[in-house]
Amino acid sequence: MSHIDSDETAPLLRDDANSQDEDYGSRWRSIRVMYFTMFLSSVGFTIVITSLWPYLEKVDSSADASFLGWMVAAYSLGQMVASPLFGLWSNRRPYREPLVCSISINLAANIYYAYAYLPRSNNKYHMLMSRVLVGFGAGNVAVARSYIAGATSLKERTGAMANMSASQALGFILGPGAAQGRGGEQTCFSVRPSSFIQGVGLEHHVDEDGNHVRSINYTSEEVETVDQCAVLTSNILFFVVMFIFAVFETIATPLSMDMFAWTRKEAVLYNGIIMVGIGFQSILVFLVVKVAALRFGDRPVLLAGFFIVFCGFLMLLPWGNHFPKIQWADLKNNSLTSLMSLGPSPANGTLEPTGCPYVQTWCQYTPAIYLAQYITSDFLIGVGYPACNVMSYTLYSKVLGPKPQGVYMGWLTASGSGARTLGPVFVSNVYTHLGPRWAFSFICGMVMGAMILLAAAYRRFVAFSVRHGRVVE
Repeated sequence: MSHIDSDETAPLLRDDANSQDEDYGSRWRSIRVMYFTMFLSSVGFTIVITSLWPYLEKVDSSADASFLGWMVAAYSLGQMVASPLFGLWSNRRPYREPLVCSISINLAANIYYAYAYLPRSNNKYHMLMSRVLVGFGAGNVAVARSYIAGATSLKERTGAMANMSASQALGFILGPGAAQGRGGEQTCFSVRPSSFIQGVGLEHHVDEDGNHVRSINYTSEEVETVDQCAVLTSNILFFVVMFIFAVFETIATPLSMDMFAWTRKEAVLYNGIIMVGIGFQSILVFLVVKVAALRFGDRPVLLAGFFIVFCGFLMLLPWGNHFPKIQWADLKNNSLTSLMSLGPSPANGTLEPTGCPYVQTWCQYTPAIYLAQYITSDFLIGVGYPACNVMSYTLYSKVLGPKPQGVYMGWLTASGSGARTLGPVFVSNVYTHLGPRWAFSFICGMVMGAMILLAAAYRRFVAFSVRHGRVVE
């Protein structure tokens, strides 16, 4: 897309075409630095999260699975607190400052994490604090989104946001193979973007037609007429988007072990392959979203994404007469005595039990989910989630208009972080006690509610300039 085509009637802000081309090239270089920053951040996150449990066991043998849950949630909690703060900072000062500061915090926190085994006691709490600080540094996602919103025109916005999401998805794909070990390798992924940001002229602002400007004057009328109903609705929708994905990634391993009688090693391997496939699929979806949004508009694509996610979770509802294998169901009286009389078994550590744990009473009367159901659901969610993700904050940025978006983007990121904190807690409790039928029915209802909310506020989700009649949609 040519920058000259954005508005042929707009007055030139430079003396000649060469200076305009220089501004355009420099602007897009700075945007690509944001892509690269998000890519490396995703790589670093995935490196750590895939080795978190083995490292925790090695550092502090007193840590259990319950503490692991806090370790996972700590990142999102730190990000939830930091996002509005970094967003406010980026509104008041150059973007470079909060970005470099957040990356420096991330670097220090990962060094702390790598050497959490050195203290003589309370090592798990040192690990926990390091993950909170890493999450705090990850609050720069709000700054990156705010910068891209301010450095792109309305026509460029969807494509730029989709490219940033694709960069993050690629980082999640490549992360597990990038390094092995305790997690200190992530430090190099903090140093690189920091040096790039310091070396690149990173302050570019354009109006919504794509014309490069030094600064934008905001009248009190423009500030006051941001559609707060659309803002609130966007935050709720983004919460739902991140909540359902947190549920999806959390439930994959226990669900597959219960339904398909996979061992833990098999579940990690097979689900890892599936997640890599979904990652590549999401990159393709981001490319399709850019074209679809130009053809049909942002709102229909978001609504379609929610509908596809709804179908994905609907597919996971159990049906039929086939029931999951129950752990130790073939043992007489399900007693430890009979268990040990049968030789190699989980009781003496020579064989891992497979199937649905007998303590989950719903396993006895809830039909099993078929493997074909599971894979089809993965495919559908892998299509719908990326579309919902990128379109929700793209629409959000357009609703906010030309004013600095740091604080608003901070709240949006915080709502997503809150969802990623609550999602695993919700699904671990509902699934364990009530089973997949209740858990996935609730998610289907939640997604249906999001679609109804979007339909109700549909007319409000228009760009600020379109709403005020300055630009024709």
